[in-house]
Amino acid sequence: MKQDTELNGSVIAQEKKETAGVSLLLGEPEKAIRKLSAPLIIAMLLYSTYNIVNAIWVAGLGSDALAAVGFISPLFLVLIGLGNGLGAGTTSAIARRIGAGDLRGANNAAVHAVILAIIISAIITIPLIIWTTDIALLFGAGNTAELCGEYGRVVFGGTILILLTNVGSAILRAEGDTKRSMYLMALSALMNMVLDPLLIYTAGMGIAGAAWGMVISQVFVAIVLAYWFFGRKDTYVSVSRESYVFQKQTVQDILDVGIPASLEFFLMSVLAIIINGMLVKVAGTDAVAVYAAGWRVVLFSIIPLAAIGTSVISVAGAAFGGRRYDKLPITLNYSFKIGSVIAISISVITWLFAHQIASIFAYTPESSYLAPHIAAFLATMCFFYPFVAPGIMSGCLFQGVGKGMTSLILNVFRNILFIAVFAYLFGIVLGHGEHGIWWGIVAGDILGGIVAIIWAKVYLSRLLRYQ
Repeated sequence: MKQDTELNGSVIAQEKKETAGVSLLLGEPEKAIRKLSAPLIIAMLLYSTYNIVNAIWVAGLGSDALAAVGFISPLFLVLIGLGNGLGAGTTSAIARRIGAGDLRGANNAAVHAVILAIIISAIITIPLIIWTTDIALLFGAGNTAELCGEYGRVVFGGTILILLTNVGSAILRAEGDTKRSMYLMALSALMNMVLDPLLIYTAGMGIAGAAWGMVISQVFVAIVLAYWFFGRKDTYVSVSRESYVFQKQTVQDILDVGIPASLEFFLMSVLAIIINGMLVKVAGTDAVAVYAAGWRVVLFSIIPLAAIGTSVISVAGAAFGGRRYDKLPITLNYSFKIGSVIAISISVITWLFAHQIASIFAYTPESSYLAPHIAAFLATMCFFYPFVAPGIMSGCLFQGVGKGMTSLILNVFRNILFIAVFAYLFGIVLGHGEHGIWWGIVAGDILGGIVAIIWAKVYLSRLLRYQ
């Protein structure tokens, strides 16, 4: 029976002509990483530009509004983590089936992913909306809790849009079509940048306007995705009722990567909560505002690394599915090399322009006093960037081959055992305050990156030895 399924999948794959993206995915790893990463870098930079622009507009409302976004960020990261985790699981499962020549299985995996997104949205949306303010209070929001609720309730009302658009983009990435993923993210970012000032200030909606801008943009992204999959129907992987046959193994393949990948973002949220709590303890809510603004710049700066890592999931998944294990070390080494070059360049640029970047977030009289502190944070993070690359590339390689739990373990080491512990040690135990917490983040990142790349190389060595 299994042989018949594999044969049928291969026949269907042969009947449907390979797209340029699929051909690229199955070719040379170096070329695939370059070609797949470039559109993702552009798209993610645009999207992250929106995040920074959003922070700039929110900063105009005062430091309380900026801090409120900072307190909601950990909870929002959980939602984004669910979307990105489900997306990573979808990309990995579909790419492995494409690599194995099983188009029928790839189509079925795509439908399973859409159904999972709908189920998860139905479970978590209402609790998130109801308890946003209460959770913010638990995070230490204090007198900014009402602002947190005003912003968070709108954001979490769009949960289903966030999850479905993540799955749609993941399907496109799995078949090597990162250009259309780029168009989606660009559309979302540009709409957000236009809508934010109109809704926040012109319409007088305040901090809620920033949230509504995001939700409205996601509606349009969902419409475009629906047109591509159900209108034009020109994608390699199809999403249709006819493609769906429930398979427990397919669900497991998606969740084996998706759940650990989602938990990685949950760990980031836990870390953000821990860091925020430490900062409030040693320096008050202004320190959280500094961290919230500065961390947006950090997330923006590592976007090229995240884009390369995203392409690694697809390339590694196709290679593993096709049993071309010899491509995996090439994938890891090449992505690590170009990622390190980019990271060092980011460090130099940040060091040179830290004060200018900081001034973007402190352009009003109410927030101008934060500028020197944001600049100091950014200068410290220059030592953070070079060790992000080995962590991201190693984790994404493990996700690509279906070992999501290994990627999660690496993130537990990095975020909880290393970063949180060092931040506590430097900031509180040794009494260096918020600057000590920043240096603790750097120290934990360095150790985490080293452990990740060593672990990945040992895994690949064993895989090639016993294949």
